[in-house]
Amino acid sequence: MNEVWYMIIAFIVGITLGTLFFGGLWLTVKKSVTAKTPALWLAGGFFIRMSMVLVGFYYVSRDNWQRLLICLLGFIIARMIVMKLTKRYEQKEYVTKNRNRS
Repeated sequence: MNEVWYMIIAFIVGITLGTLFFGGLWLTVKKSVTAKTPALWLAGGFFIRMSMVLVGFYYVSRDNWQRLLICLLGFIIARMIVMKLTKRYEQKEYVTKNRNRS
């Protein structure tokens, strides 16, 4: 396979890993606020997310630092996307909650 395809795949994997990591972080924090054992949620979520990302980066890189860098770029872009989406969701939820109080 051509090296360009490997770079494209590395970028897509980076976006996927970033979405899973930061989306999972958001869900973990949201759930831990109301959970009886928040430490378990936070620690368990951290180890699951970190293991997934490290294994993903390891397999994407395959002794090629350029692919690792492209994957990291996708990971960072996914962070920005998830931050925008969750902020929009939280604002919508806040407005809905305050409308119901009136």
